[in-house]
Amino acid sequence: MILLTGLSVCFADMATAEEPPAKELFGGMKLPARAEPQAYGFYSRGCLAGGVAIPTDGPTWQAMRLSRNRRWGHPQMISLVEQLSKDAAQYDGWPGLLLGDISQPRGGPMLSGHASHQVGLDADIWLTPMPSRTLTASERENLSATSMLKKNAFLTVDPNIWTPSHARVIMRAASYPQVERIFVNPAIKKKLCDTWTGDRSHLGKVRPAYGHDFHFHIRIKCPSGSVGCKSQDPVAAGDGCDASLAWWFTDEPWAPPKKDPNAKPAPKAKPVGLGDLPKACALVLDTPGPASEEEATFRPGATGLAALTPPSPAAAGSGTAPGFPPDLAKVPVPRVRPAAP
Repeated sequence: MILLTGLSVCFADMATAEEPPAKELFGGMKLPARAEPQAYGFYSRGCLAGGVAIPTDGPTWQAMRLSRNRRWGHPQMISLVEQLSKDAAQYDGWPGLLLGDISQPRGGPMLSGHASHQVGLDADIWLTPMPSRTLTASERENLSATSMLKKNAFLTVDPNIWTPSHARVIMRAASYPQVERIFVNPAIKKKLCDTWTGDRSHLGKVRPAYGHDFHFHIRIKCPSGSVGCKSQDPVAAGDGCDASLAWWFTDEPWAPPKKDPNAKPAPKAKPVGLGDLPKACALVLDTPGPASEEEATFRPGATGLAALTPPSPAAAGSGTAPGFPPDLAKVPVPRVRPAAP
């Protein structure tokens, strides 16, 4: 018995060692899991069930980098992006949004780029306004967003590029109650601190972060009912135009880490595996998807993929899709969550 148990453990270890990284598993999914919308885990370690795609084009937005297949998100995230695009065009002098990455069809770690965007509650919005024409497929893949920073100057917004409309669209996004944070370059945060004369009660949501000079990053709160979603700590009180912002303008955040010449080389970081994500994510991968992308494309008024198409008899009235146990929401998320600004 002991020998058999040992062999079982050995085989289990071998299977774990041979498991592809989670980014390959989730990055290979072309369509979402047909299920009630649920975000599982934390923004930088989780997955998404019941995701929907924002249409490639709308009256006040165009999606970019279509080959990445990252215009998916929780229905509440997609709905907010559409609402922001309309409000910004109507009230802020912003002709329309160019949409960067939102999430993969089933969330999870991405093949390249972001550490976050894993639960369908993050979205990148270019700081380049939408042109008055429909971009070609080639332009969507190759055009670069415009940096707001002045060249050859340390953390300085270029006054020839930045406009009051940039400030208005960012602050418009921050004003929505479901928005948790807006990430921008520290120079952009300082520009807002120095020049914003409107309501400053939401300015604290705008957080300085590395990068983010070409786009701003919207993060919304865990939706009601997504009990498997791990919330982020609330932002500190105040407008954030304080010592926490001033720190970014010192040498400390940009200094290379000090190396100990006697230290042994650190082992290569192990890729995140499926076992490192919430247990629900294995079911998210295994759940059947819709028949087509069109079937899973968001339409205003819908509450998720399950609302876009009739449920199967097995799922009718159950509140869950086939393959998801009724108590799935009780599956625990990892106790250790990655730090985030």
